[in-house]
Amino acid sequence: MATKTISPTRMELTRLKARLKTARRGHKLLKDKRDELMRQFLDIVRRNKELRTRVDEGLSAANRALAVASAIMSPELLEQSLLYPKQSVELDMTFNNIMSVYVPVYKYTTRNTDASEIFPYGFAQTSGELDDALSAMAA
Repeated sequence: MATKTISPTRMELTRLKARLKTARRGHKLLKDKRDELMRQFLDIVRRNKELRTRVDEGLSAANRALAVASAIMSPELLEQSLLYPKQSVELDMTFNNIMSVYVPVYKYTTRNTDASEIFPYGFAQTSGELDDALSAMAA
């Protein structure tokens, strides 16, 4: 800790006590802010873990269905069927001010939400497994 040369008067002692009191109060406020930010961060981590498990399960089911569809269909037909996406996704980012810390908040919107409008191909030449794969990815 750095030492400071001060004059040994009562006025200086009173002024230094006030500075120490202000510093302790500021330190307590910073600790409270840190604790609240950590609490909110841990809530976000828990939610992220739940969402990640749900997404992993959905993606594994979609990958299994896509593997079956690619085994049944020819690679050219599969690529041609999935070449043009029918559904579009838009991602917006805003910032929330949480205790003077700007935290990004992401919001996504899809243009077509009807379940029958997710298939960008005709049903005549494609297999049902491809439909299952796209339905699993849309969920």
